[in-house]
Amino acid sequence: MKKALALASVVEAATGIFLLVSPSLVVRLLLGAEIDGVAALVSRVAGISLIGLALACWPNDSGSQPLYGMLTYSALVMLALFAAGVRGEAVGLLLWPAVVAHAILVTLLLRAAIQGRERQASAFRKAS
Repeated sequence: MKKALALASVVEAATGIFLLVSPSLVVRLLLGAEIDGVAALVSRVAGISLIGLALACWPNDSGSQPLYGMLTYSALVMLALFAAGVRGEAVGLLLWPAVVAHAILVTLLLRAAIQGRERQASAFRKAS
């Protein structure tokens, strides 16, 4: 089961990276359609989602994969939305509140990750 999960994670992460880097090419190859403008941004967010999913599903016994998957997703979406807003590609009513919401999520998730590592280090020191 771990090998199948690892393979699926690698394939989804690769697809996500390709969507992030060249959304129009991936959509053309997968769906035979051309995209531009906001559709490219939405495709990039889909790619970011696949990368976060791949990280969250990577077979590992630490149990922290969902945290790192969500942290990666939130940080990359925050950056993608921020960049789109700064470039003027997409500026809807909720763009900037979404950027702020993701910044808050990133802060909370980073804090949780740091606390988790501190607990692991403390447990390791006690066991030694």
